[in-house]
Amino acid sequence: MAVVGGSRVRALRLLFGYGFCARSVAAATPTGPRGLVYEKHGEPAQVLHLKDVALAKLGDSGVHVKMVAAPINPADINMIQGSYGIVADLPAVGGNEGVGQVMDTGNSVTTLKPGDWVIPADGGLGTWRTEAVFDEKTLLKIPPDIPLTCAATLGVNPCTAYRMLSDFETLEPGESVIQNAANSGVGQAVIQIAAAKGIKTINVIRDRPNLQDLVDRLKSLGADYVIAEETLRKPEMKELFKEIPKPSLALNGVGGKSATELMRHLRHSGTMVTYGGMSKQPVTVPVSALIFKNVNVRGFWMTQWKRDNAHSKEKLEIMIAELCTLIRKGQLVAPVCREVPLADYQAALKVSQEPYVSVKQILRM
Repeated sequence: MAVVGGSRVRALRLLFGYGFCARSVAAATPTGPRGLVYEKHGEPAQVLHLKDVALAKLGDSGVHVKMVAAPINPADINMIQGSYGIVADLPAVGGNEGVGQVMDTGNSVTTLKPGDWVIPADGGLGTWRTEAVFDEKTLLKIPPDIPLTCAATLGVNPCTAYRMLSDFETLEPGESVIQNAANSGVGQAVIQIAAAKGIKTINVIRDRPNLQDLVDRLKSLGADYVIAEETLRKPEMKELFKEIPKPSLALNGVGGKSATELMRHLRHSGTMVTYGGMSKQPVTVPVSALIFKNVNVRGFWMTQWKRDNAHSKEKLEIMIAELCTLIRKGQLVAPVCREVPLADYQAALKVSQEPYVSVKQILRM
């Protein structure tokens, strides 16, 4: 596929995340709390079951939250399979991300009050449930005026994109970033955050049915160039780099040959950051890249960043506030989402694991 020039047209944004503002929710579920529980690791469709779950006592630092919406992310699937970086104590409730509304608080809680909207400040809380009592320190207050789908998907992918664009290379307006998995949740957030900062993006995707629809969608989000993986090895890349500088930052969510090809296009002393491995293939680093180009090879995991003592909750709050500002300006929208009732979780799980699917499944409680 030839290199496609990008566009800043954002007319499609209303279709991709707006119009579902988080306002209010009903009282706690009349039938009692329910959640998607797994008692052993395995394929989610086989080990997840919708069950009644106990509601912990509020205590002094507890916060009673009515969950409203929670997405299904690849990390959620991996965690249930037992192949993720953190493993929950079993039995466990699935889900690492989502948005809810505070119903009640313990006597010692000072940062939250009933009616506030919250998202997890850490992974592993188990968000695929109708309600729960969480400790105050595990929650983060968010503004009530952002769209529901944006709120539900705010804490993982946009934060990952934000940190990778901020923490590894100093990027000035007009400079470029190259990434694979550009249609993923992280990839779409990278496109939008970079565009807001005036940073050019070269976005690599796999060939697929309805390829042009995906190209058009990514361009509508602000992608400057959208190319197929095979184009990375073609002369068109030389023409592309006559228009923009070679990237100092490559973002790898795939691994395998795709990662190696990204690395080939980095400028001298550039950095490749790996945050995922969808191909399940190792990252191979050519000796020439290390010796002659002095390429830096790094990894990033948002969960670890949140848990690192060097990163205070205040720094997390500042990042969330900046992302919410982009949302309000129409510069950051959620991926295309499909809302599914919690009871229909099996259908949502099936769709979320199909190839070439760019629609995020959102469980509605």
